[in-house]
Amino acid sequence: MHNHIPIPTILHLDMDAFFASVEQHDDPALKGLPVIIGHDHRGVVSAASYEARAFGVRSAMPVSEARRRCPQGVFLPGNRRRYSEVSRVVMHTLGQFSPLVEPASIDEAYVDITGTQTLFGPVETLARSIKDAVRAATGLACSVGVAPVKFIAKIASDYDKPDGLTIVTPENALDFLAPLPVGKIPGVGKRAEAILGRLGIRTIADLRRHTPEFLARHCGSYGPALYEKAHARGNATLVTDREAKSVSAENTFHTDTADRHILAAWLLRQAERIGRELRQENLRGRTITIKLKFNTFKQITRSRTLPRATDSDAAIFETARELLDAEPLPSPLRLIGVGVSHFGDPPRQLSLLPDPVQTEHQHNGKIDAALDTIRDKFGRQAIIRGRLFENEKK
Repeated sequence: MHNHIPIPTILHLDMDAFFASVEQHDDPALKGLPVIIGHDHRGVVSAASYEARAFGVRSAMPVSEARRRCPQGVFLPGNRRRYSEVSRVVMHTLGQFSPLVEPASIDEAYVDITGTQTLFGPVETLARSIKDAVRAATGLACSVGVAPVKFIAKIASDYDKPDGLTIVTPENALDFLAPLPVGKIPGVGKRAEAILGRLGIRTIADLRRHTPEFLARHCGSYGPALYEKAHARGNATLVTDREAKSVSAENTFHTDTADRHILAAWLLRQAERIGRELRQENLRGRTITIKLKFNTFKQITRSRTLPRATDSDAAIFETARELLDAEPLPSPLRLIGVGVSHFGDPPRQLSLLPDPVQTEHQHNGKIDAALDTIRDKFGRQAIIRGRLFENEKK
């Protein structure tokens, strides 16, 4: 008797116009309007509703260009915390259908649904059940692609947006890929597409007419991988225990500034946001990094690694401020940011003596916990640290 090995089946879920859709869901008055996330005229668009896309507005477009194309658009600053909250609901919902979920970003994820037919029925039934469950949990639509490998599932989820469902079987994978532009392959950007175009390679079917050696000559190490993808061969293994690499916050100023008091106040705001997120995720980090972007568009980062991991607002702020103080400011800044990385403590020798650093950390931890509790109950602006309040009065 032969053991039947199920064919890998990967589902890719992509939330439709995620940030803008969350805003429209939370404020029904925005339904049907061109909503654009990114209100700072010096920044870029982070999301656009389908109504805004009809005017040619796209993510990563300068906000100034978006305003020119869609002057009647509703421009919003966005609420990353709210989007993260909805994202967690989506990921939890997916976990009810399979233990193998790989979040790919805040608004997309891969789910290994291999062999789940006995529990949930045919693949199409399962995919529709997942779409319905996500809508029931969040009020939002998503698009889903199903395929034997991850990259085809991702292409399939984008095939029929919004609210789409595209299933690619092993038997029709080659035919599905053949007419698509090479730019549909994840990882093939505008530059690679232009190089391939000069070689007469515009569709995935065109790729199949060339050898791996030919593609390697013209596309370097990515050439053989392109050959494999053109023949519908790819990875079906999910990374389900990916840990956060860093937590960060940054702000672009309306007016460039080199005022160190103002910059320190922004660092404190950012340290509070980061500390709060670290505590919510039960994370502590050892490396504090500041990011400075000058009005000349020169950008630098400076880091310091602490002897012990922290989630303390005060420790993050003090380290960031010291890094800033040590840095000359030859011209005003247009952006400042802080990040925390390298989570977890290194091994250290135990001591029977009181640890002054640990004692201070516990003290700061009580203050942070008290502030978190007040803000959870009464809102983020319910209590402001004295340093920020002083700055607001200036």
